[in-house]
Order: sequence, then C-alpha cells, then structure tokens
Amino acid sequence: MSVTVVGSIALDTIETPWGRNEEGLGGAATYFSIAASNYTLVHLVGVVGQDFPRKHIELLESKKVDTAGLEVAPGKTFRWTGRYHEDINHRDTLDTQLNVFQEFHPKLPPAARDAEFLFLGNIHPALQLEVLDQSKARFVALDTMNFWIDTTPDSLRDVLARVHALIINDSEVKGLTGASNLVEGAGLVQKLGPRIVVVKKGEHGCLLFCDDRAFAAPAFPLSVVIDPTGAGDTFAGGFMGHIARKGSAQEGTLREAVIHGSVVASFTCEAFGPARLAEIGVREINERYSVFRDLTSF
Repeated sequence: MSVTVVGSIALDTIETPWGRNEEGLGGAATYFSIAASNYTLVHLVGVVGQDFPRKHIELLESKKVDTAGLEVAPGKTFRWTGRYHEDINHRDTLDTQLNVFQEFHPKLPPAARDAEFLFLGNIHPALQLEVLDQSKARFVALDTMNFWIDTTPDSLRDVLARVHALIINDSEVKGLTGASNLVEGAGLVQKLGPRIVVVKKGEHGCLLFCDDRAFAAPAFPLSVVIDPTGAGDTFAGGFMGHIARKGSAQEGTLREAVIHGSVVASFTCEAFGPARLAEIGVREINERYSVFRDLTSF
C-alpha cells in the first residue's frame, strides 16, 4: 500500500561543529520520502522554484518516489539556514526564506489522493485541512510545531480532530496541552482526536502512546553525529513506511514502526542532508534493525 506525504522541499545551509553544507537538499517531505521509499511507494506533494537543481529530483525518482505532485513554480525554492552547537540538541535558525512555499496550495494528483496512508508534514494547519479534503486515506498522521500551536490553535485543533496519529517532540506536547508531564500531555492530546501519539525526544529516543498503552524506545546509539537535520522527518518516514507496508496500525505494528523510524533516522545523522540516507537500502536497514532488537532485549 502506498503513502502520500505533503510538506516542504528545501535547499538547506547547515553549519555544525563538523563542517558546513551550502544549499544542500533538505525539507521535511524530502527526508520523509527517501526514508519511506525503502518500505513502500511514496507520492510526494510539494513545491520548488525554477532554481531547484534537477539532480535532486532525479535522486528522488531513483528511490522510486512518485513526483507527479511536485510543482515547479516561478520563483525561488524555500531556503533554510541553521547552526548547531557542540550540544547537537540545540540549534539556531539563522535565516528562513519561504519563497514559492509561501503561496503553496497542495494539489493531490489521482494516485496521491487515492493512497490509503497520508502524512501531513509541518505546514500551516489550513493547508493540512485542504489536503484532508482531497485525500481518501484511511490512516492519517500529522506533524506540527510550536509556531502553529501558538499562532493557529483553532485550525490546528480542527486538523487534530480528523487524524489518527500525531508525531511531535516533547516540548510541542507541553505547548499544545500545557501539561508538564509527557504521559499526562499525551492523554490530553488523545482527547483532541488522535488515538496514537508519538513523542520524539531526540537522542533520548521516543515514546509511543496508543489508546491506553505506552511503549518506550531509545535512539540508536551513534559515536558521531554529523548533522541531525531531518532526523525527525526521517523517523516519520520509517514509521509511516512500515505501517503502509504492513497495511495495519495495530499496536504490534506500531511498536515495530517506532523502531524502524529510529533506525532510518540514525542513518540521516551520519552525514549532511539526506546523503547517507540516500545511500542505504533494505539490507542496511534490516541489519541495523537486528542490532537495535539485540540492544533493547532483556
């Protein structure tokens, strides 16, 4: 079964203590698509400018990502610049240029509209609602951030009432619910609509809340992290890709999906942008999945 993703495709400039990547391929939908393509067919819906390098589209297509929903609009591609500190969990946004992304209104081609699984990337809740009105998906997962939580709470709640899963980080749970305790916060999120809440905690792993049950998983241990940009979006790609491959959102599948998300996210952190992620395939994922299973067995 296939999955549709709607979100940003960008050119990122990243500085870390280990180097700099100038206008490399980035964007939430990009990371998600490359990760999920290891599990199932991905329909990518987004927008880029006329300056977007053709080689990046060829990379996506080489991973069997359906780019029929990728719009090329007059103007420049969305750009983001960030700098990470020695503590890689902290970064500064130095520059954001929305460019063509500012006027983007997603249009789902027939195949993307018919996909049974849908991931709504971190875009304006009003646009997420536009996508929901076009999609026939039977399982929908959502990403958001504190900016939308603070500035568009009513629209965001309208979206939450129509989705099955929410994938956000720990600070966003607190911002959305006002709860200082993550378990309490996840329960409050579930009352807004999604029965599944996945809370990302960076290098400290993640928590899965499904109905009245919880599951905890660590992050895959890495000796060196070059660039964590996109790790959360890669996690979502592995998570949704596994669910779509199984065609199920039962608790057992969800637990496996959390581990798959953590595994593919670990590859992303090993190089700038999606370079390392683009190199790996099913064999490397399965090998690291096996190591992860041994790591967490007791």
